[in-house]
Amino acid sequence: MKNIIICLALLLSCFLVNAQERPNVIVILADDIGVGDISFYREKHTNNSIVQTPAIDQLAREGMIFNDAHSPAALCAPTRYAIMTGNNCYRSYAPWGVWGAYQPSPIKPNQLTLGKLMKNAGYQTAFFGKWGFGMDFLRKDDSTKIYRGPRKRVELDVDVRQIAGRGPKQNGFDYSVTFAAGIQNVPYVVYENEQWMPLNKQSEIGYISQKKMDKIGVTLDKDEGLGDTFWDPHHMGPLLVKKALRFIEQSEESQPFFMYYCSLAVHLPHTPSKELDNKKIAGSTPSSHLDMVKELDVQIGMLIKTLKKKGIYDNTVFIFTSDNGGLLDKETAKSGHRSNSIYRGGKNQPFEGGHRVPFIASWPRKIKAQSVSNVPILGIDILSTLADITNQKIEENQANDSASLLPILLNENSNKVHPFLILQSGTGKEGIIIKDGWKLIIDFDKKDKTLKTRTPSALFYLHNNISENENQNLITNSKYQDKVDELFDTFNAARDSGISTKN
Repeated sequence: MKNIIICLALLLSCFLVNAQERPNVIVILADDIGVGDISFYREKHTNNSIVQTPAIDQLAREGMIFNDAHSPAALCAPTRYAIMTGNNCYRSYAPWGVWGAYQPSPIKPNQLTLGKLMKNAGYQTAFFGKWGFGMDFLRKDDSTKIYRGPRKRVELDVDVRQIAGRGPKQNGFDYSVTFAAGIQNVPYVVYENEQWMPLNKQSEIGYISQKKMDKIGVTLDKDEGLGDTFWDPHHMGPLLVKKALRFIEQSEESQPFFMYYCSLAVHLPHTPSKELDNKKIAGSTPSSHLDMVKELDVQIGMLIKTLKKKGIYDNTVFIFTSDNGGLLDKETAKSGHRSNSIYRGGKNQPFEGGHRVPFIASWPRKIKAQSVSNVPILGIDILSTLADITNQKIEENQANDSASLLPILLNENSNKVHPFLILQSGTGKEGIIIKDGWKLIIDFDKKDKTLKTRTPSALFYLHNNISENENQNLITNSKYQDKVDELFDTFNAARDSGISTKN
């Protein structure tokens, strides 16, 4: 009996050591953050620093930054599908995005997701923040049916007290604090483990109107509709980060955790908290937009502080990026701050400012501090990178376009991970291909539901002086017609054949 107890103790000891050796993983997907919003990136191009981001800068100094990172789309919903599944946006049933929480999810039940991947590796998995694409809610008048609405009118016949399906739980997350559409759209409800989490003891599900929001200084970004009667987006960022801190504090030391933290900042409405972590937020910068940038940085600082207090920071992988380029906010621009730094355009546009994003990876025990990579990458590469970190092989026809960045992070090689990048704009419905510094923008005929009618509209050479070169459209220059044809053919072949776009 004594020998059996000793053997069991040894086995348990080995398990604990192996669990502790596996890193915790936190992936942060910011909302509408551009390269220029992060002071570490911005200061490479200018000394004019309006707002500092010390916590995010710390991750950058202690790890690796990517100078040529892109979101899969210049708009949030298609990007969120792509990052979650490791697939290019066009593999979704709605390639340009799912625009309402009450719409069908683009993720198929049998598809691999970030949550499923990490759960398969034995991780405690948690989702925090903006889901940002469709899921299932029941009808209020018939609890046996899923609600689907046209979005042409205020939608009231929805039971928003719980997520009925296709949410975090079904996609591999053991614990979740979810905002179905962020803070910008219905339902204005917070869900904990897919159940309505009342914001006050007197909370009810009621009608959130602009008139009601006027009383608390909020301008709705999207629709009026159903929500918690104590809804106030000023308080949602602090609520979210405090839930995330509690998850870290209560995490089991014998089992590593994976946290997918999809921040509410810095999407409209810009409703900064008055104070967070003993730091003034609202009114501390030239615009409410930049207040939200500061609030996001403070949230990340709080995550770092909690990890260090628990003694697990050195064994935690941090990945920070954004769902699209930064906002072109007028008040912010007046201050001299440029959310997209030297790059043309911003969110929703096909230019570099629309899809070039910060991408930072920190892992104190593994990634060399102050590392820099110039390899072109996409947000969809996160999934395969985590598969590599957790020693998992991805099955065929899953995560078709995701390439592992681990060899780059560990300084084992600096080879390209994609032969070319395929991405897209937003509501303008432009496709984009970037290869060897050449960028072709392709217009999709909005009337053609087959998505087959496409026309090249702009050709840019991005090397050398990118800020000027993306203002020099070479599409009509006969000298470059062969380059246009080459890129157009490559784009069409990849998109129509469904072949993988990773090396």
